[in-house]
Amino acid sequence: QVQLVESGGGLVQAGGSLRLSCAASGRTFGGYAMDWFRQAPGKEREFVAAITRDGGVTYYADSVKGRFTFSRDNAKNTVYLQMHSLQPEDTAVYYCAAKWGSGWDSGANAMDYWGKGTLVTVSS
Repeated sequence: QVQLVESGGGLVQAGGSLRLSCAASGRTFGGYAMDWFRQAPGKEREFVAAITRDGGVTYYADSVKGRFTFSRDNAKNTVYLQMHSLQPEDTAVYYCAAKWGSGWDSGANAMDYWGKGTLVTVSS
């Protein structure tokens, strides 16, 4: 069992930056690939970024590529999503998710565990 707790959301002006964190419980964190998803009001949940369990490979949705950076610290059981050049369309609840095993996956249905989310609001 893995519990995920996101933090770092808040209100920011367009063009600003935020760093989200997701802390995981359990001793097997290093065995999980991690993802970030987001869900804007009235929209479906969408993939944002993924990172392999060793942090060696990251993958981003086109909408955030070049602006967001996904990293992890397995010693701290934590992943981070550094977000720059935020725009109003980035407004959403951001969720971290864990998938056991190697590689990475952008499918929400493939995730084993989810956090409860943190709200990011970008004002214009």
